[in-house]
Amino acid sequence: MIIVFFLSCYQVEAEHCVWYGECGESVKVPGKKYNCNYTGPPKPLHPEGYELLTVYFSLCFWPIFAYIWCSNHSLSFFKNLPLTRIISMCRCPACFFNLMNLFCELTCSPHQSQFMNVTKINASSVEEVQLPSLSFRYSQVNHFVVILHIWSQGRCRKQFVLSYTFVASVTHHPLSADVPVSGYTPMNNKTYACTEGLEDGSGPCSCQDCTNACGPKPVPPPLPPPWTILGIDAMTVIMWLSYMAFLLLFFGAILVAFLFLVNASCCETLGERFENALRTLFSSWGSFCVRRPFLVILGSLILVVASSGGLVYMRITTNPVELWSSPTSQARQEKDYFDSHFGPFFRTVQLIITTPLKNTFIYSPYFGGSDVPFGAILDKDILHQVLDLQLDIEAIVATYEGQNVTLKDICLAPLSPYNDNCTILSVLNYFQNSHAVLDHSIGDDFFVYADFHSHFLYCVSAPASLNDTTLLHDPCLGTFGGPVFPWLALGGYDATNYNNATALVITFPLNNYLNDSGRLGKALAWEKEFIKFMKNFKNPNLTIAFSAERSVEDEIDRESNSDINTIVVSYAIMFIYISVALGRIHSFRRLMVDSKISLGIAGILIVLSSVSSSLGIFSYAGVPLTLIVIEVIPFLVLAVGVDNIFIVVQTYQRDERMPQEELHQQIGRILGDVAPSMFLSSFSETVAFFLGALSNMPAVRTFSLFAGLAVFIDFLLQISCFVSLLGLDARRQEGNRLDIICCVKLPERQETKTDGFLFWFFKKVYAPFILKEWVRPIIVSTSATHSHLSLEFSQGQLPLPWLLEHADGFKIGLDQKLSMPDDSYVLDYFKNMSEYLHTGAPVYFVVEDGLNYSSPEGQNVVCGGVGCNNNSLVQGLTSPLPFSLSSTTIAVTPSSWLDDYFDWVKPQSTCCRYYNTTGDFCNASVVNPSCVHCRPMTPSGKQRPIGEDFMRFLPMFLSDNPNIKCGKGGHATYATAVDLYPNNTGVGATYFMTYHTILKESPDFIDALKMARILAKNISQSMDHKVFAYSVFYVFYEQYLTIAYDTAVNLSVSLAAIFVVTTVLLGFELWSAVVVSLTIAMILVNMFGVMWLWGISLNAVSLVNLVMSCGISVEFCSHIVRAFSISVKNNRVERAEEALAHMGSSVFSGITLTKFGGISILALSKSQIFQVFYFRMYLAIVLLGATHGLIFLPVLLSYIGPSVNKAKVFAANQRYAGTERERLLNY
Repeated sequence: MIIVFFLSCYQVEAEHCVWYGECGESVKVPGKKYNCNYTGPPKPLHPEGYELLTVYFSLCFWPIFAYIWCSNHSLSFFKNLPLTRIISMCRCPACFFNLMNLFCELTCSPHQSQFMNVTKINASSVEEVQLPSLSFRYSQVNHFVVILHIWSQGRCRKQFVLSYTFVASVTHHPLSADVPVSGYTPMNNKTYACTEGLEDGSGPCSCQDCTNACGPKPVPPPLPPPWTILGIDAMTVIMWLSYMAFLLLFFGAILVAFLFLVNASCCETLGERFENALRTLFSSWGSFCVRRPFLVILGSLILVVASSGGLVYMRITTNPVELWSSPTSQARQEKDYFDSHFGPFFRTVQLIITTPLKNTFIYSPYFGGSDVPFGAILDKDILHQVLDLQLDIEAIVATYEGQNVTLKDICLAPLSPYNDNCTILSVLNYFQNSHAVLDHSIGDDFFVYADFHSHFLYCVSAPASLNDTTLLHDPCLGTFGGPVFPWLALGGYDATNYNNATALVITFPLNNYLNDSGRLGKALAWEKEFIKFMKNFKNPNLTIAFSAERSVEDEIDRESNSDINTIVVSYAIMFIYISVALGRIHSFRRLMVDSKISLGIAGILIVLSSVSSSLGIFSYAGVPLTLIVIEVIPFLVLAVGVDNIFIVVQTYQRDERMPQEELHQQIGRILGDVAPSMFLSSFSETVAFFLGALSNMPAVRTFSLFAGLAVFIDFLLQISCFVSLLGLDARRQEGNRLDIICCVKLPERQETKTDGFLFWFFKKVYAPFILKEWVRPIIVSTSATHSHLSLEFSQGQLPLPWLLEHADGFKIGLDQKLSMPDDSYVLDYFKNMSEYLHTGAPVYFVVEDGLNYSSPEGQNVVCGGVGCNNNSLVQGLTSPLPFSLSSTTIAVTPSSWLDDYFDWVKPQSTCCRYYNTTGDFCNASVVNPSCVHCRPMTPSGKQRPIGEDFMRFLPMFLSDNPNIKCGKGGHATYATAVDLYPNNTGVGATYFMTYHTILKESPDFIDALKMARILAKNISQSMDHKVFAYSVFYVFYEQYLTIAYDTAVNLSVSLAAIFVVTTVLLGFELWSAVVVSLTIAMILVNMFGVMWLWGISLNAVSLVNLVMSCGISVEFCSHIVRAFSISVKNNRVERAEEALAHMGSSVFSGITLTKFGGISILALSKSQIFQVFYFRMYLAIVLLGATHGLIFLPVLLSYIGPSVNKAKVFAANQRYAGTERERLLNY
């Protein structure tokens, strides 16, 4: 920087003083002194002054042993200066050189009279002097303090500093500008640009301190251009072309079908033999179960009890980390690494405080300057009330296991045991959490020179200051020994105008514990008492939103408990319906005979037994349960189990016993007919679910394991225990015994057997109607249109990689507000957090073990100061090429323990000292002649420590508490940031902390994680060493980086499993499996459309529901398709009509009606997550499954269903030759 002083018109005599020493008190700035008028020759400096000149003014151009014009008093203020500012300037050698040289000339130069002239003297005090271009009132001590403050902010620009220094509106100093003068000899001392190195070997300033050294400002990469075809959105074009192609092929196929009759089939003989083997097996088994019912029931009961015994070892996972993050995932491994080296992330208790008062007020600085508006929340009366609240919270006492627990027992106290004050990130910490300090003011009877306004304005610009340099001289540093950054303690302000804040943010960080349940229990107990206190707190002037670390989990538990009644009512409705609907009542007289309430209850118990057996078996294996398993699997198994129950019972009710056929043979024959269909659906679902367990998402994997086993156990119990119970119930009914009251018997009377209404409706009305020639094309076209629209509207929702690349409406994530009850206090906290906060969660860039910090090479790839690489870690986070800082979601420059250590150890500071007698560390506040500087004031001593010196002084830095003599002590800020080897032999893993920008919605959190990992990857490549980013929310949001892929894989694998199983179990009828898979795929596509329509995002909960919908869809489709495949009617339309008539009614009554009643009750839930992810999605699953399985699928089969299997027709004719049965199946 070049300082040019023009000559003044008024010539003065060279080589004499203009001032010396200190005299009268300043009127403008109380507490400061004017220099004494003196025009004599220079005087020798006292030996004490030489030491100060050697330390601070060694850069002066004149020799320090010369006669000069400054006294010891003029230099002694350096001993009391906040050394953090001097150290900050030293990080930029050119800036420090230029500034110190300017101060040397103005204060002590032997050539002073050549460029300075006294223009106003009051008694013996110099009140005004002239410089070549400026006239100002001068108070040298305060002047330099202001310059130091400016330089410490990293604004090393001469124009800014000089204009700031000589503007009277700045209240921190007494300088004022006047008219230019001329006639003086220019002061043309050599200066350096911040991009230049010094002659002593010091390098140029870093990018952090010199913007010219940064190179071009990074430009964010441009957004990819939209994918278009002929100027139209490409996805829209593709969707419409696909839709038109489908319609063209469909109607073309109809035309071909009229012209050519294709009746091709393959593997018919093999298929018939496989079908016959299954029929024979299940017939024999069914007959055995009816003949030996008590043996089968007892055996089933023993197996269920043995399996369910594992519930004793049941463990429910409520830890969100274990629920949503796989132990092998990147985020989980990084979290474990961070916890093991630095300890777990602290727990957080936070308040966001606003006021309903709207009155703002204006602060007018006494020493001049622009008026400063203050928001109502910063009114002193309001601050006093907030301080009362804060102190009340500090005084909360909880009880844990008979012991009192206070905040100091669990809070984060970084300077403990030297300072046990809790970390409280609050604006009240600028006032030391004291009413007296808040009321502290300096003034007289007429004016107030300084008060909480000036102190606040100073502290928000220098929160680490130990002396605010106003007349108050109060510290800004928090009582816990660390700074309170304004962006953490204030909210609702614009830019950096913190005085406009509309909210106060108070944060209490609490210690967290990994494997210490006792200490964790104390923290939980105190948080519980805090929540209770805040719920009861009332103040008409304060509006408070609050949250504790346990709040979300507590509210989820409360939500679950409040929804128990809703769930119980839902299942009760389904149970009652099943019990009543199973019976076919022929007359009122036989109401209790024909009803099957006991059989229905038994069927429900079997379903519940299968669920408990699945839970028990996996509990034996140590697999923990989740709330999703408990809430979803009973619904799923009930859907599958009830469907099979209705099929078995209703098939028996419609069947007529053949001549000479006994009951056990009849039920065995019926089971042989329907069990393959039940086996097809159940086994398909089981395989699909077990393959879903390959997912890396713990919630999905756990659900898939439990669901797959529960479905298969349910099938086994139904074809054994339930069949035995059906045989007993049939004997009861044939004996005219009452249901439930089996000992009561009605007299014999001839009854006419009739079909049920639902079966009659499907057979005579519904099936013939939808299979009419003019109805079928409408149904197919409507279904295709619906699927097309689902694709079109949800193109941002479907988990297809090529689709995601060009999707605009893709919604991924779980809005945290949905997990809360409607009346939760946490909802207000989430709302205020989005509205007022300006800074997001802390993010740590962790440098893994193995980097040699003692070597210059290892230091240069990390640090951000002089001599450091331009692509170092700190520089990479400050200027993250090729991104702008805002696009990386990084809010502030990271704190760097390495750079602060280099500043701390410099000989220019008094921070690093040791006892020359013992070698132990000597704190800067200690006055002892045996304390000497760690590094000598030599060129080599001013260099960074390397080798043994680096490790010798680093433990001292990490143990040094900040104080008024040295604010750079690293104990408060970096005690946990550096993992030292045993015996301090080296540095292991370290971290560099910064903050994310404010993150409001799930996409914000996901983008923050993405960008942090990109930055960490770039830094790792530039350092050639592993660096990763870690923040507390990464383990929860990592799943969303791959959830689209995981969804595509899970659903694809499930569909593939269903296709393979269906192909085999339908007698190797490949085309039947294609039809089933196609219909299920259409159901899934329409599910995504419903999710888009209802605003349901894609996350782990919705993925579980999608996997479940894939399984339930099998129930809607497989029974119809199998009935169609074994029908021996003349053509596809008749076969489809027969399949729909005989199986459709069971599917409709078994799944659709059962679930519809139970699901409707879920709409009354207070839980938003129940309303969105259970009521809406369950309702969509049932309605879409019913419409596709009972409307679209029969019509599709009537067009492109598999041809009749001639081998099956021949086998059926032989099997029923000479009997009254003329068709293959009479369900």
